[in-house]
Amino acid sequence: MLLGIIGGSGIYDLEGLKSAGETFAETPFGKPSAGYKTGDIDGREILFLPRHGADHSIAPHKINYRANIWGFKSLGVQKIIAVGAVGGISGNLKPGDIVILDQLIDFTFGARQSTFFEDNKVAHIDFTEPYCSEMRSLMISTAAKTGVEVKNSGTYICVNGPRLETAKEIQYFSSIGADVVGMTGMPEAALAREAEICLCGIAVVTNYAAGISNQKLTVTEVIDTMKRSNDKIKRLIKEFALQFSDERLCTCKDALKNAVM
Repeated sequence: MLLGIIGGSGIYDLEGLKSAGETFAETPFGKPSAGYKTGDIDGREILFLPRHGADHSIAPHKINYRANIWGFKSLGVQKIIAVGAVGGISGNLKPGDIVILDQLIDFTFGARQSTFFEDNKVAHIDFTEPYCSEMRSLMISTAAKTGVEVKNSGTYICVNGPRLETAKEIQYFSSIGADVVGMTGMPEAALAREAEICLCGIAVVTNYAAGISNQKLTVTEVIDTMKRSNDKIKRLIKEFALQFSDERLCTCKDALKNAVM
């Protein structure tokens, strides 16, 4: 089984990936963010996609999420690890922390194309658990095995961007249970579920969210912190790739069963 990796800000390739080239996918929804880098990690086949493009030229609200996920599906990927930079909201989170996400709040409010089903078809997927529980459990045990410290759960709130948030917005997000804030988690996760692909979300806290600290938020801080976390992320992904099974015992593979009108 092919394992897909989506790299966020600061992760544009994957060291240790023995590259076999690049594959470009055709989709009904246009072009993905970039070509899918193909290769393997110790014999495990990998497809890697930089979410913002190879040169980080695509803003969060302009990413073709449908093409990205459809491309993975068309190339045979059934499991994806999605890595993204986030701002820390919860008081127990600090820059450099890694969170294995378990919940989502979507504040993009229909500003993005968020479903594969159009025209005469409608699908209402179950999204109670937006991230694959099977992949989450394995990722948490992988972290323990490799000695990489992670937070075992966290709620990601997705905003449209590209601007950063106000202090009052962050205060509100905290009041409704958000732990981290980012701009790319949705509709990526929902589309993966529609495609019946398992998805594991890894959030790297690159900065304190607005109003949490007195420091001004900068893009440089985000990129620098992500780069410092790269080694840990790569260790997690490499070990996960060696452990995960081709068998899927979760419900992700049957997401469309009884969901399509």
